[in-house]
Amino acid sequence: MDVNGTVAEGFEPVREAFVRNFATLGDRGAAVAVYRDGHKVVDLWGGTKDVDGTAPWERGTAQVVRSATKGVAAAVLLLLHQRGQLDLDAPVGHYWPEFKARGKERVLVRHVLNHRAGLPVQDRPLTPQEALDPLKGPEAVAAQAPVWEPGTDHGYHALTYGWLLDELVRRVTGQGTGQWLASQVTGPLGLDLWLGLPESEAGRAGRVGRVEGAEPTGGLRARPKRSVTEAYEDPSSLTRRAFAAISPFPDQNDPAYRAAALPATNAVATAEGLARFYATLIGDTAGATRLFTPETVDLARAEESAGPDRVLVVGTRFGLGYMLHGSASPLLTPGSFGHPGRGGALGFADPETGIAFGYVTNGFRKTVTADPRAQGLVRAVRRALSL
Repeated sequence: MDVNGTVAEGFEPVREAFVRNFATLGDRGAAVAVYRDGHKVVDLWGGTKDVDGTAPWERGTAQVVRSATKGVAAAVLLLLHQRGQLDLDAPVGHYWPEFKARGKERVLVRHVLNHRAGLPVQDRPLTPQEALDPLKGPEAVAAQAPVWEPGTDHGYHALTYGWLLDELVRRVTGQGTGQWLASQVTGPLGLDLWLGLPESEAGRAGRVGRVEGAEPTGGLRARPKRSVTEAYEDPSSLTRRAFAAISPFPDQNDPAYRAAALPATNAVATAEGLARFYATLIGDTAGATRLFTPETVDLARAEESAGPDRVLVVGTRFGLGYMLHGSASPLLTPGSFGHPGRGGALGFADPETGIAFGYVTNGFRKTVTADPRAQGLVRAVRRALSL
């Protein structure tokens, strides 16, 4: 496998792990980028642009990153809070009166971010056409009754997270999350990261699809626990229903899907764009001043939810909008915050080491929160830092 790009001295283990992903873990096309203290120390790419094609992955090739989108979208609510435009402890209904229906008066803004709103499912799943309509998803979730008392427990809001967050942003700013992000963050910073891919950039996005690879050995669980498997197979479980809140799921290679803005699942990014986004959350980067104050960084990574997840059926940890380091989604150190994408992608920041990380791929595996390819790269960063 020809791997293109550069690594700074001392980060050679990351290149080695990246090559192994192609050799043993089924990667067809992928990229990884790492920043340290605002400076890029890893920028690698290889394989094919399309999972089922032969054209080479080039600098600037972008891919759908699935739920890694959530960490990007969460920054919008936290920045609005930082600017004094949004109160995290206010009821959602304060900004969105229609949301109060069916016992949701006490759902707080922070419950949207920490997965405690009790709204991970839809009694009637949205069709793909409805899901791409920016009004239909919020209307549906506003009409939904909670499946547990809001604030009392947590469970991953796999798809409904996006509609909840998007409508809050729209009510506060008059813009959808993707529009606000482009005008306030990614556009000014020149990031190759979009929530709603512009037609002018559509040619940069590769085709994604399922891939298989040898199961990892060592510390990662090769097969999920029986209880997890059963939850995904049971049509009546919260797990299955949460991931089926859109049914059938849209074709992720459809230009209309990529052009829409679903803040839970369809951002399109390069690895470099994702890594630099996180780098700029926690510190200055070339030509850009940090986005989060230290106080907002603390909000992002302060534990809000922990323990058995009613949807994912494993122990998870969440801050405000971000997964935190733990057994379900190992990051770099206990102080890291970020978000994986189901089947592969990962972005995170670690303020103590100054590391920001981005991995994107066109080959989705069966993994949900801890893909072995991303995890191998994270362990390589850890080795490079002698952690």
